[in-house]
Amino acid sequence: MLENKQSVLIVDDEPTNLRILNQVLNDTYKLTFAKSGQEAIRLIEKERPDLILLDVMMPEMTGYEVCEYLKKHPKFKVIPIIFVTALNDSDDEAKGLTLGAVDYISKPISPAVVKARVKTHLSLVDAEELRRTRLQVIQRLGRASEYKDNETGMHVMRMSHYSRVVALAHGFSQAEAENLFNAAPMHDIGKIGIPDSIMLKPGKLTDEEFAIMKQHPEIGAEILGESDSDLIALAKLVSLTHHEKWDGSGYPNQLKGEEIPIEGRIVALADVFDALTSVRPYKDAWSVEKAMAFIHSQKEKHFDPELVDCFEQQLPKIMKIKERWKD
Repeated sequence: MLENKQSVLIVDDEPTNLRILNQVLNDTYKLTFAKSGQEAIRLIEKERPDLILLDVMMPEMTGYEVCEYLKKHPKFKVIPIIFVTALNDSDDEAKGLTLGAVDYISKPISPAVVKARVKTHLSLVDAEELRRTRLQVIQRLGRASEYKDNETGMHVMRMSHYSRVVALAHGFSQAEAENLFNAAPMHDIGKIGIPDSIMLKPGKLTDEEFAIMKQHPEIGAEILGESDSDLIALAKLVSLTHHEKWDGSGYPNQLKGEEIPIEGRIVALADVFDALTSVRPYKDAWSVEKAMAFIHSQKEKHFDPELVDCFEQQLPKIMKIKERWKD
């Protein structure tokens, strides 16, 4: 059905070119047409297309100017733009790509090339939308776990930022650190499965109650399940391992040293530091100095000693995050 088709805006001041592209793409995509840059912008503001095929040489407003305008607009900058133009000099192509276009098709067009390029770039749009949707699910599940805890949303925000800072200092790539930042809010998702009588108890837990509380990493892993999403798989790993300890005395699996995945070790450190330096119903906030002294005392016991050193080296950045996201 037409409403399920992806939408392509075709912009060209020559009606013949519009007709040719219509014939090539009409069976597969929902098409709209504009004969000028200004008309294109009006149509985009009214209904955002999934992709734009854009002529370069147009009167009054060139395709380059349209592209430049859209890439400066937060709402429209992610729309892929393919230039379709008679200009075939390498400098012209380089200029278009520098402005933010994803591809460049020369006129006279080859129908097969146009179809292939449009299909490729729209498949990338689909992949990005799927990644964004998965991230939103992760974030909302993280928010759900906060309703079962005495901790605040700012705790989750701070410890996620701390985790990214430490990951980068330890040698993670930007993409790896970003994944950890997005997965870290899920570390306590398993608390959803812990009874309120235990989760919200104001006093110290009994041994029996604490044994139930210690089930939350495995509950979290069960909630997240098996997934082909790297992000959800990482969130499961963090949930399952953030209470393991370097000396093997943690839970649920008493992993020791480097048996504990590095992501779990990082989140454990970020989580404890923020818990210590934050007010809770059962305690006052510790000073940063007192918290760091405790963390140092737990080198090679609770925490990976190398990560403790990384954390301390990044303390100026940590403090800026703490101030920005304070309760």
